[in-house]
Amino acid sequence: MGKNNIIPYREDLKAKATELRKTSTLSEVLLWKEIKERKILGYQFHRQVPMLDYIVDFYCHELRLAIEVDGDSHNYKYKEDMARQQALEKFSVTFLRFDDKEVKRSLPNVIRDIVYWIEERQ
Repeated sequence: MGKNNIIPYREDLKAKATELRKTSTLSEVLLWKEIKERKILGYQFHRQVPMLDYIVDFYCHELRLAIEVDGDSHNYKYKEDMARQQALEKFSVTFLRFDDKEVKRSLPNVIRDIVYWIEERQ
């Protein structure tokens, strides 16, 4: 896998991704503080990344790792989330999903899970 392989995306999603960055949930903000600036084993994560017809919460191009924080708004979008995940898995993207409450209540465990996933693949 090459470094920073870009998965194609709809150009109109760039503006929506920018808006989502401005209106992040508390859980997304908390997680972002822990994974930005190469804080996780030197890997660079981006937030609200357009891919195909979708936007993922966090993404590391080098690892092809998408991290999703599923909150209350996701309860009604399970089928859409799974369709998005299946479409992106065809591009060798792996998903780690965390519940909104899990991020708020147990952030160190969430970070530990991410680190463990990365270390298992190195």
